[in-house]
Amino acid sequence: MLFMIRDVFIFIALTFVFQLPVDAQTLRDKSNMKIGEVEADGTVRNGNNMIIGRINNDGTIIDMRNMTIGKFDKNGTIRNSYNMIVGKVQSDGTVRDKSYMYVGKIDSDGTVRNGNGMIIGYAKGVPKTYAAVFYFFDFFRR
Repeated sequence: MLFMIRDVFIFIALTFVFQLPVDAQTLRDKSNMKIGEVEADGTVRNGNNMIIGRINNDGTIIDMRNMTIGKFDKNGTIRNSYNMIVGKVQSDGTVRDKSYMYVGKIDSDGTVRNGNGMIIGYAKGVPKTYAAVFYFFDFFRR
């Protein structure tokens, strides 16, 4: 189950320490089809290779219109553009929504599971917070 955030349309993910990936990191659906990518410089692309935003080193999430649409902190707390908490990613990969309800998990091998344990995607090598925001909070509309 994906959680849609009104007025905030960006698919992105976040890190606990504001560290961007060294190489481009691919996000895939349960059929192993590419659905997104985060480049080393923070540029975010959709599955069609179109630029749809970026992640700044300070945790700010920017959309393709250069508007700030969210932010994350080093503790895994994810906020929308109104500074409201929308979720949290715990260090073990557990993902919780704004009410602290369990919504899924990113396994250590990058397998992404929904709240029922079903595989919904693969994010091998992608920081857990990046994967969580993409698969569970849908900041970037795909």
